[in-house]
Amino acid sequence: MTSACKLTDSTAAIRYATFVVAGHYFGTDVTQVQEVLRHQAMTPVPLAPPVIQGLINLRGQIVTAIEMRQRLGLPERADQEESMNVVVRTEDGVVSLLVDEIGDVVEGEPQLFEAPPESLDPVLRSLVSGIYKLKGRLLLVLDIRQTLNLDAMVGQLAG
Repeated sequence: MTSACKLTDSTAAIRYATFVVAGHYFGTDVTQVQEVLRHQAMTPVPLAPPVIQGLINLRGQIVTAIEMRQRLGLPERADQEESMNVVVRTEDGVVSLLVDEIGDVVEGEPQLFEAPPESLDPVLRSLVSGIYKLKGRLLLVLDIRQTLNLDAMVGQLAG
């Protein structure tokens, strides 16, 4: 099989950029990730929902920073802990996800992809498209479109 055939093969492994938020191991399709960065200085956005931590200047481009702990309904980060940035590309532009730590790129076989378990917290479950059972841990595949859905963010805060 040539490498060109592998790219169109529906059983080809999908590569995920991984990161950790409050002990949960997440991944998103590596093709959506523009870059990962250490903590960046942020400008607060007045009257923005708390999930929008602020704006960062990424080489002249203004990027909205989403606090993933807040978005996932998880406890706040300790004051001395600095966030890391996973900068993702979307149809609407570039957004930074603030996470606790950056992981590696891992491959997931499509036939091993499973639906999120019913026992998963409802907020978390609504933002995860599925899971992979890895040795010693679960990889939660983050649905970037749903995660960045502003209406859902505001609804979560109101609920």
